[in-house]
Order: sequence, then C-alpha cells, then structure tokens
Amino acid sequence: MSDRYPSRVAPEPQIVGRADPVVYGGPEDGPLSAAQLQQFDADGFLLLDGLLYADEIELLLAELDRLASVPELRGDERTILEPGGEEVRSVFEVHLLSDVIARLAADARLAGAARQLLGSDVYIHQSRVNLKPGFRGKEFYWHSDFETWHVEDGMPAMRALSASISLTDNHEQNGPLMIIPASHQSFVACVGATPDGHYKSSLRRQEYGVPDDDSLARLVADGGIRSLAGAAGSVVLFDANCMHGSNGNITPYPRHNVFLVYNSTENRLVEPFGAATPRPTFIASRDFTPVP
Repeated sequence: MSDRYPSRVAPEPQIVGRADPVVYGGPEDGPLSAAQLQQFDADGFLLLDGLLYADEIELLLAELDRLASVPELRGDERTILEPGGEEVRSVFEVHLLSDVIARLAADARLAGAARQLLGSDVYIHQSRVNLKPGFRGKEFYWHSDFETWHVEDGMPAMRALSASISLTDNHEQNGPLMIIPASHQSFVACVGATPDGHYKSSLRRQEYGVPDDDSLARLVADGGIRSLAGAAGSVVLFDANCMHGSNGNITPYPRHNVFLVYNSTENRLVEPFGAATPRPTFIASRDFTPVP
C-alpha cells in the first residue's frame, strides 16, 4: 500500500494537505445534525455538553477507581504511570477490562455518531482512561494521533476519530483538552526514525512523532487554540488528525476522562508505515469486529 502521509523519514519537517474526506455520512445517518456535521468538517471537533447523565457519570467514576486499584493491573503493561511518579496516568484496553466501559463504547450516542461521521461500521482501535491527578498531573504535549497510528500502527487513512468523555469537570485551570481548530486539514510530517519499542517510553512522554515548533506556530496562526472546558458528562469528538494536547494540572482538582478511538472497518490496519514492528494490540487493536 502506498504511503500518502510519510513521516519520520525526511531530514526536515513538512506540512502536507489532507488527502481524505472528514465527514462521510449525512444527518439521516445518525444522531448528529447537519449543523453539527458541518462544524466537525470545518473545525475537526465537536463539543457535546451534557451527553451523559449524573448516574452514568457516578457509575463510570466508580469503575475508574476500581481499575486504578486492581493489584494485577498495577504492574501490567496496560497501566501507564506519570513521568517521574507513581500515580496512574492511563490504563489501556479498558473496553475489554470493564463491562461498564464496553457498554459505553457501544452506546448509540457515541458509536452512532462515529458511524455517522465515518460512514461505515466502526471498531475500537484503542481505549483508555486518562487520570490526570491533582497537583502533579503532567501535560500531554501537542500531537496528532494519526501521525503515530499511521507510522507505528499501520492505519492507512484519517478515517478515525476519538471520543473524550469527561467524568470530572474540565475547566481552564486543571489541564483540559486543547485543540487547534482546522488543524485536521494539515498533516505535519515529523523527523527522527522510530526507535524499537518506542511505545514503552512514548506513553509516558512522547519524543518522536511530535510536531516541530515552526509547524505548530503556523497551525496556531491559522486556527488559534480552543480550550475545551466542560462539565462532567460532556464529550469531545475529534478527528484523528487534529493537533491537540493539554497542560499540566497543578490544581487540587483531578481530571478524569474515558478515551475511545473509533476506526472505520474500511480503514483496517496494515503493516506500520514507519516502524519495524507494530505496537502491541492493547494500544492498537487488530480485532476489527464492529462495535455492536
């Protein structure tokens, strides 16, 4: 398969235009309105306030606490600790570890919107919980998920999206998700060959596959920065190629999110485009069974 988005191969970074559609379905295909589809197409993301109810949030928070405290998971490769600390940063493959999160992943409000936007059945490419603790929660530096999924996982096209489900209030002070609007239309090709076993360090602090300062400045000059604060129960849907990140959290208020990645069943993974071997399946699933 030809590589339309080569990255980590040239000595200098480069910005190239997107070669894939953004929205594949119409308002008749799912829960999102025509105006919401147009906004997603233009900005690359959509903030849905109040999508989850209070009892659902309570149930999911209890499930996050359970997952973070399971002794067997503490030493499991799927559990990622904060850089330089012992607090849990992320737990991966949670839709297989938890029936509660599996039901959330199949919920029509999320999976239905993903099918509508991607124009096909979808499967879970990746799932995780992000637990940015109070006082010591570290930042997630600017990055495009698609760059890594393409280079290290073998995702051919940008026909995937993420759903970030807030289980705590996300406000300006505790490191909410930030996105550069319209950045999904530009692919930033990064520099530096992918080291073997890169995922073992990149899940705590990514050093390869991150954009250079000049490219970031150009994207921000064109689109600005949107800080996506929202109350618990809000959901952000965003395109796989959106440039996004979040600041550290030095407040007492933790920020807990469930993160689900839906990929089109017509965009199945192939061999990595820029790594010697694929990342483990708990990070990049190769079970293409559609979400029910």
